Amino acid sequence: MAQAVAQPAIRPLPAQPALPPATPLRPTVSIAHPRRRHWLLLISFLLMVALPTVLWAWYLWTRASDQYVSTVGFSVRKEEATPSIDLLGGLAPLAGSSGASDTDILYEYIRSQDMVEKIDGQLDLHARFSREWPRDFVFALDPEDHIEDMTEYWQRQVKVLYDTTSDLITLKVSAFTPEDAQIIAAAVFQESSDKINELSAIARDDATRLAKAELDKTREELTTTRQAMTAFRMKSQIVDPEADLAGQMGVLSGLQAQLAEALIAHDLLIENARPTDHRVTQSQQKIDALRRLIDAERGKFGAEGQGPEGESYAQLMAEYEKLAVDREFAEGAYRGARIAYEAALTEAQRKSRYLAAHIQPKVAQSSTEPDRPWLLIMVAGMLLTGWSILVLIYYSVRDRR
Repeated sequence: MAQAVAQPAIRPLPAQPALPPATPLRPTVSIAHPRRRHWLLLISFLLMVALPTVLWAWYLWTRASDQYVSTVGFSVRKEEATPSIDLLGGLAPLAGSSGASDTDILYEYIRSQDMVEKIDGQLDLHARFSREWPRDFVFALDPEDHIEDMTEYWQRQVKVLYDTTSDLITLKVSAFTPEDAQIIAAAVFQESSDKINELSAIARDDATRLAKAELDKTREELTTTRQAMTAFRMKSQIVDPEADLAGQMGVLSGLQAQLAEALIAHDLLIENARPTDHRVTQSQQKIDALRRLIDAERGKFGAEGQGPEGESYAQLMAEYEKLAVDREFAEGAYRGARIAYEAALTEAQRKSRYLAAHIQPKVAQSSTEPDRPWLLIMVAGMLLTGWSILVLIYYSVRDRR
């Protein structure tokens, strides 16, 4: 029996994936055409940005006058030879700062109306800053402007650069001629130097005011005590009470010596003569006279008044001693006040301030202002920024409708 031939198994075909549904095609977009708002934006750009920029460029290169810059640099210096003795010890740092520095004051003074008035009185700033008026009405000064307007113009022409770390001040003075710039810079430096000298004098007066007042006070007290001593001498008619008292003590000692001799002689006389003898009577009278004189001299030193005004020598000596102590104290106080005043004056002079220039004003060789490219770019950028802000505001309002 013949074997049957095996037949290969037939595999089923894989199922085909289902196709996605067909997406309808969008119609083609028509070509965009400028609308009215687009033309308005273009016109506004031309009027607000392009045209002013062109006009400003024309003015800068055809009407704006060249300006020249003169530079001067200086600083405030102090003369301190040796460090002074600190009488307050460690309390000085606790006192804090004494206020604005001289450089800060000078910075504000240069920009002030006071400085403008002084320089204008010397150099006639109106005439120098209005040379190009009215041709250059942007950068030149109007001759009819008042002092307040000229102060604003001054702050624009005189640039003050202040380095707070090194306390250096640099001035850049701009003018329409190099000679004017150099003259104005030199005048500002001189006025600044005068102001520093004035501040130094004020500080010196402040430092010596208390010492000077104490010196005047002690001088008046010394004069008063000396006048009181003179009045005492005139009243008592005694130039030196101590010398007069020594003289009176000498007189008293002499009288006592004479009394002792008279008593000895009287005792010897009594032993050799009778009591009724006239020599004994005369000797007794001499003894009594000496005793009265001694009592009178001693009375001058007692409490009973014996002086010109009824006072005793004790009262005169007490008053004299009081006046002598007052005079000695007044003389000592005056000497101390005089030494303190001299020390304060020396200290103030060693700390005097002055203005030192490290850059002298020179005559410019070429014009450096106005910086026309920079000014053109700055104005064009400001106009473009302003126009862009207005456009954004317009579209923001439009989208909210």
